[in-house]
Amino acid sequence: MKIEIDVKGLDVVVAAFNNLANVLSATRLPSEIDSVKEEVPSEKQHEKENPKPKAIQNVTTLEKVRAKLAALSQDGKQAQVKALITEFGAKKLSDIPAGKYAELLKKAEEL
Repeated sequence: MKIEIDVKGLDVVVAAFNNLANVLSATRLPSEIDSVKEEVPSEKQHEKENPKPKAIQNVTTLEKVRAKLAALSQDGKQAQVKALITEFGAKKLSDIPAGKYAELLKKAEEL
């Protein structure tokens, strides 16, 4: 029994690998680069890009307001919470603009 395999077209694959090898050998790898300069920003430049906050502001978040209103609702004040949300022109808490959270929280604490 005799088995013959005739593979054609390998010369194209060999030529492609040779071309790739030539390109890679002519390319300088990052480890071969003589020097890489890394700019370190000066202190003044860093301050301009990242200014320090002048004062920490008391930010009222949606989570704070939601927690307060949930606590009031659990204490049996669901109607007052609903009226308070409606007073701000909304059907639900997420409809109230973030700029009004502080005022809403203040009124909620008065309940």
